[in-house]
Parts: sequence; C-alpha cells; structure tokens
Amino acid sequence: MLDEKTKELIAIGASVTAHCQPCTTFHVKKAKELGVTDDMIKEAIEVGQTVERGAGDVMNDFLTKKMGVSATNTACCCTDKGCSCSC
Repeated sequence: MLDEKTKELIAIGASVTAHCQPCTTFHVKKAKELGVTDDMIKEAIEVGQTVERGAGDVMNDFLTKKMGVSATNTACCCTDKGCSCSC
C-alpha cells in the first residue's frame, strides 16, 4: 500500500503529463502539507515532463508513419481568441 506522500508525488507527475494546471496546483499544495520536500516535488514534475515528452514523440511518429500526417503540418484546432496553446 502506498503512503499519502507517494500518492501525491504520483499525482503531481500525472497532472503535469495531463497538462492539468488546477490538478498540479492542488497536488503540490497537498504534498507540501504532508511534508514533501521541494526537491521531491521538483523531481516528480520532471518525471511527468519526461513521460509527456516520450508520449509526444511516439504520437508524432505514429501520426507521421501510420496516419500520413506530418506533426508540423497539423492545423490549429483552436477557434477561441482565448486559446493559450502554442499552435
């Protein structure tokens, strides 16, 4: 059984990977309340970022090789002026 600190560190990494800012904020706050160190939180964030990059690379490869769509030629899906994505 995982302890609460470990669960929060996992939740931080998952939140980063999912691009969920409210979730990341919530889980970082909760982890700090449980006594998790800033270094451990930073490491969980870095693990989430590593997973995200790996998944992105695999998806781009899939899109290019299997779907015939270059990741650099994808159209922006945003129609709202408030969009904050980087497309």
